[in-house]
Amino acid sequence: MLYGEYDHSIDRKGRLIIPAKFRQALKDHQVPSLFLTRGLDGCLFLFPEAEWRSVENRFKQIPFTKGEGRRFNRLFFSGATEVAVDRLGRILLPRHLKEFAQIKQEVVIVGISTRIEIWAKEKWQAFYESSRQNFEDVAERVMLE
Repeated sequence: MLYGEYDHSIDRKGRLIIPAKFRQALKDHQVPSLFLTRGLDGCLFLFPEAEWRSVENRFKQIPFTKGEGRRFNRLFFSGATEVAVDRLGRILLPRHLKEFAQIKQEVVIVGISTRIEIWAKEKWQAFYESSRQNFEDVAERVMLE
């Protein structure tokens, strides 16, 4: 449902325009709300509500008696916030999440099927450059699992 890579900027008030194709996909799937939280590899994750509920249910299954599970859930859920898309297609990125992802102004918004990732442009470029060289090798290892 959410595919592609888009360059955007954060405005002075910390708002980010969601790409038009993503807004249309969210509208087509009647997504009532979005959830934004700390992602992996230094980006932010933006989930449509149904996907958020699915992820939340999976993560609630992690035993709280295990230290790593507690640590992960604390970081993941403490950063989470429900965000609304305003009439101009923007969401507000909270300061603590911008700091986590080292977002200043330029971002890359990446559709990863069921979620959106928001990256500081420099971090995305570094990730992409370090990963694209061995894309085929990674594909082979992942597809074997």
